[in-house]
Amino acid sequence: MTGTNGRPGAGASGEAVRADTVGAVVRQWRAVHPDLDTGPMEIIGRVNRCAALLQQAEDAPLRRAGLSRPEFDLLGALRRTGHELTPGELARETFSSGAAVTKRLKQLTERGLVERRGDSRDRRVAHVRLTDAGRELVDGLLPDQLAYESAALSGLGTAEQGELAGLLGDLLAQLEGRLGGLRT
Repeated sequence: MTGTNGRPGAGASGEAVRADTVGAVVRQWRAVHPDLDTGPMEIIGRVNRCAALLQQAEDAPLRRAGLSRPEFDLLGALRRTGHELTPGELARETFSSGAAVTKRLKQLTERGLVERRGDSRDRRVAHVRLTDAGRELVDGLLPDQLAYESAALSGLGTAEQGELAGLLGDLLAQLEGRLGGLRT
């Protein structure tokens, strides 16, 4: 069976089931439940699979520097905002839990990449900033990390990358706007 785009495996919606691992799963579900629309599975499954594969690769430049992606995200948040942030602000900037940020900040402080200082008005509040070593590390890693990410996307043309970025941006904005409504 050929879909509307010439790819094998078109289903009831007329869209082709692609020859990737998610496509195989979708074909199996269509055989078991041909009456169900598997379209959402094709999108969410592929987004999840791409995320898993990218995480498995562990961001080679970061790994060489001894950093995890979440640690780099914290350092990057401090670098791109250009000012001190509280752990709570870092949690919001990096979509992390407070406990995870606290753990990462401890490790980054021990490595001399960030410094914490107490608030003069409220002893419960800490302010975090990059050290010179942290700033140099981020600035040195960013070009290599962007080159690594470009290589990961090199199978897509510039127009396809732009289209994908736009579609994912639309989806993300929609999900961020309805996040509370999606939880059950």
